[in-house]
Amino acid sequence: MNFIDGRIKENKLYLQRVTFIILADIIGIALSYSFALFLRFDFSLEKIPPHFVNGLYHFVPFIILVSLIVYNQTRLYHSIWVYAGDNEIICVIRAYLFMMLVNLVSVFVPFFTLPRSVFLVGYVFSGMTCLVIRFAYRFIRYAKVTHEKKGAQDHVLLVGAGESAREVIKASRLNVNQDMYIDVLVDDNPNKKGRYLEGIKIEGNRFDIPQLVKKHNIHHIILAMPSASVKDKKDILEICKETNCKVQTLPSMAQIVNEDVAISKIRDVEIEELLEREEIHIDLEKIYGSLENKVIMVTGGGGSIGSELCRQIAKANPKQLIIFDIYENNAYAIQQELKRKYPLLNLVTLIGSVRNTHRVNSVLEMYRPEMIFHAAAHKHVPLMEDSPNEAIKNNVIGTYKLATAAAKYNVKRFLLISTDKAVNPTNIMGASKRLCEMVIQMMSRKYPSTIFMAVRFGNVLGSNGSVIPLFKKQIAEGGPVTVTDPNIIRYFMTIPEAVSLVLEASLYAKGGEIFVLDMGKPVKIDDMARNLIKLSGLTPDVDIEVKYTGLRPGEKLYEELLMDEEGMTKTKNNLIYIGHPIQMDDVQFEKDLDLLNEESKLDVSNIREIVQRIVPTYHPSAN
Repeated sequence: MNFIDGRIKENKLYLQRVTFIILADIIGIALSYSFALFLRFDFSLEKIPPHFVNGLYHFVPFIILVSLIVYNQTRLYHSIWVYAGDNEIICVIRAYLFMMLVNLVSVFVPFFTLPRSVFLVGYVFSGMTCLVIRFAYRFIRYAKVTHEKKGAQDHVLLVGAGESAREVIKASRLNVNQDMYIDVLVDDNPNKKGRYLEGIKIEGNRFDIPQLVKKHNIHHIILAMPSASVKDKKDILEICKETNCKVQTLPSMAQIVNEDVAISKIRDVEIEELLEREEIHIDLEKIYGSLENKVIMVTGGGGSIGSELCRQIAKANPKQLIIFDIYENNAYAIQQELKRKYPLLNLVTLIGSVRNTHRVNSVLEMYRPEMIFHAAAHKHVPLMEDSPNEAIKNNVIGTYKLATAAAKYNVKRFLLISTDKAVNPTNIMGASKRLCEMVIQMMSRKYPSTIFMAVRFGNVLGSNGSVIPLFKKQIAEGGPVTVTDPNIIRYFMTIPEAVSLVLEASLYAKGGEIFVLDMGKPVKIDDMARNLIKLSGLTPDVDIEVKYTGLRPGEKLYEELLMDEEGMTKTKNNLIYIGHPIQMDDVQFEKDLDLLNEESKLDVSNIREIVQRIVPTYHPSAN
């Protein structure tokens, strides 16, 4: 009943508005032609001959009726005039092109005895009146909102004075719920300085930002320059983050569907936009060619790395993509996403654990994947320190079982996702991943018909367990932001970058390689935390405390990507290197794996000592 009442109310309001506009049009048209006649005789009633007055009485009802019909046909009563713009002007022009013909014909109708100038002047004034009536509400509302927003708490500086900035300005004026007022623009184009965009002055370039922030009491900076290079954006962000303003950015114009959406698309600056990273170039043609028309399985397919693997593999038109994950919520999320984006994709989503021998074998026997990307793993260092046997069961034994099944069912390529924490590990998670790499190398020698390989890289921004979401949450809660040590450094890469390089690395494998991704320059975690605080418009250690908590068990100040004894060989891609297989006793190692399997099932307390014997580079006491 409420819905019906609501619709009735909406229809009533619509009819009221249309009726008001029609009445305004009638009055406007009548006054336009009457004014034209008065103007023709110098605004003197005595000078107007009676037959002209009589002609006006006959002509005005006629031109009103025709005008209303034309207005309706050109949809001048169907627009939402609060958003009046170019399209509405076009509608008015279309209407008055037809009305021009009506006026020309009317000149020769004896019944409409009027001076010819009255037809012309009345036509011009009625057209102007038509426009004024339709834009009046927008102008009044714009003036009201602008006046109100001058007292807004959020004063904004826009970086960029192009089409994106124009859309943001227009959207901010139309959106009464946005408590922000755009004061000033900057743009690096010297020809734009001193000019105006939508009534707002362009007062300088990127280097003027600090002084303009002080001059206009700016609280908020928005980068409205989606086409700018990565370097330009980074350089501008470096300037902005020192202003104590909240800094946000606008995505590409392709994402801006309409003016209202432009505001909702403004997002916080991501920390990766401040990292010094060169653009990554990959051979998409070769990658997609290697995946096309293949049956491909991704374990841990619902996780941060696994789901991105699924996204990029889905683009390559595989014969079948199998998502295998123990956590149903993540598996369901990526399944639904891929179904929406790729409705023709042959997608299978299976729940199961790589620790379950029978489940793994039955899946491989049924679907016969040609390639397996093994991303399933326990990755959280502190959690694994508290549950070390689980790291061995899931990471090591799970990998061994899956690799054994892959060899049994003739999988052509098997790729393990590894980590820099496997190099000289100080925690059980890193040691378990080193054992996984050893499994891959041993299996490569034992089953040469399957190409086994591993790809090792550092931290990925936005992955499960990344510090960035934690820092953002801590900032939102008012702090403190917790950093383990002021000197701790890590290598970072975005998830799509890492996965693209993983896929390309898979092309180079001949068997047993550990591919190492060039992660760029190491980043201090303390700097990342402080930059995030600055980008939020706050001051570190003033508005938000940065608190040092000390290194956690098993945590190192820095991570390495390559063991000394592995050596390094370049590939065709400068960001992908190969660490060669290390000599080891495969027979003894298989016995060690059996021991680890049995002991971890018993949840023994000395699992670290057993692992240390098998992995001599593991030093659990080191911090």
